[in-house]
Amino acid sequence: MESAMKRVKLDRRFGREAFGDDPANYHSARPPYPQATWAALRERAGLRAGIDILEIGAGSGLATMALLGHRPRSLVAVEPDGRLADYLRISIDDPCLDIVEAPFETADLKPASFDLVAAATMFHWLDPTASLKKIHGLLRPGGAVALWWNVFGDAGRPDVFHDETVHLFASHPSSLSSGDAARLPHGLEANARVGELAATGFIADEPQFLSWTLTLDPAAVRRLYATYSNVTILPPSKRFALLDALEAIAASRFGGRVERNMTTAIYTARRRSLEADH
Repeated sequence: MESAMKRVKLDRRFGREAFGDDPANYHSARPPYPQATWAALRERAGLRAGIDILEIGAGSGLATMALLGHRPRSLVAVEPDGRLADYLRISIDDPCLDIVEAPFETADLKPASFDLVAAATMFHWLDPTASLKKIHGLLRPGGAVALWWNVFGDAGRPDVFHDETVHLFASHPSSLSSGDAARLPHGLEANARVGELAATGFIADEPQFLSWTLTLDPAAVRRLYATYSNVTILPPSKRFALLDALEAIAASRFGGRVERNMTTAIYTARRRSLEADH
């Protein structure tokens, strides 16, 4: 969670270039999604073999590989950062995968050609209304959209490492995914997310929230925080000083073992069936 001081938010456009400096580190440092995520998508969003999937903001492929593991007929992965798109091409060898290097807003995609549109820990970088309207048009009748986030924090559990380090970020802009004293993190604002889905023609399911714990050693703390958008935007000298401080605190005050509370927030919704459209 964020400190009591409300900070300036990063611009949405920064998300198109915030994570590609070191794709391999991003891929290894970011935690995977809990297995229950995929169970939820199978039960609620029709994730199964033989379907056509669109993934928005595929990044380094953390979700892409799990989606491909369900043996879709095709998976179109839209990724605006050329460095991450190249990483996807090199690291994933699957004939079902088609990588479109473009922002989702301008990507040329065939209407009514997907059964599932998925976005993992990235939808806060898009305008929700415009993007959901575009998704609605890309889905076949009865198709589903699944938006989910790994949120670093849980309002119901103490987060000692965050409390010990929040002062290091006091003067920095914050990610669009972060909360502050006045609001929850983007992925945990359930009423807002469900409202956006309902307002753009979707029938939303009840959101699902998975609570779990991420355990890190000091080096893993450094690697993880190096992937945060509010860290990558810093000049190199400030960035390295911040990462040094985080790693030192993890080693000296936490005995080399940091536990971060995590919440995976999952939102699924269906496009109305053809019969319901008439």
